[in-house]
Amino acid sequence: MGRSVALITGSNRGIGKSIAFEFAKKGVNVVIHYFHHEQEAKKVETEIKSKYDVEVMVIQCDISKEEEVERMVNEITDYFGTIDILVNNAGVSKDTLLLDKKVKDFKYILDVNLLGTYLCSKYVGKLMLENKRGKIINIASTNGIDTYYPESCDYDASKAGVISLTHNFAVAFAPFISVNCICPGWVKTNMSEGLSIEQIQEEKKKILLGRFAEAEEIAQVVVFVASAKGSYINDTIIRVDGGRYRS
Repeated sequence: MGRSVALITGSNRGIGKSIAFEFAKKGVNVVIHYFHHEQEAKKVETEIKSKYDVEVMVIQCDISKEEEVERMVNEITDYFGTIDILVNNAGVSKDTLLLDKKVKDFKYILDVNLLGTYLCSKYVGKLMLENKRGKIINIASTNGIDTYYPESCDYDASKAGVISLTHNFAVAFAPFISVNCICPGWVKTNMSEGLSIEQIQEEKKKILLGRFAEAEEIAQVVVFVASAKGSYINDTIIRVDGGRYRS
């Protein structure tokens, strides 16, 4: 991949952190984005620098605010000169009974997961269009396709929206920028840590491989799609769910 520059939103932990490590392993300079957890982001920076000969930038941004996203993109381009790869990974969830959800909480999920993906794609996309090249990879979820949980209806709706954005940005940015979407199923991250042992066992029964994914397994698919080997993959939704059985 050479010395490309990848911005991974929400890369201070979980899937985003694993994606940053996989890109660094391939010699790609990485931008570690965070909102609330600076120390986690700094730790990721230190770990990557200790293992790989790449440049790392750490940046804070509330991706649900347009002026913040514009500032972030400007600061990255001032430092690196460009952004070759954008991974819209940042996401939040708040499971509550469907009829008990508060409007402000529902809007917050949409603002981060959906509006944040739009804003980052908009401002990084402008830069990529100027360069006439670039790759955008959105991290959605099988929740946005067909694995519904009423207590996660706001999260599910946001991820369905991300899938729709993927198609629209792919059309708008053709032929210079490829835009794809990765839809993981259950992954061993902080989002799944709140499940009870009984819930975990029940969910594993629905997966043909009988286990949750490691974050690295999602990251490897992202890096493949972003690489030269994935150069003809565009406007595509890729499930990475271990073969979830849908009866």
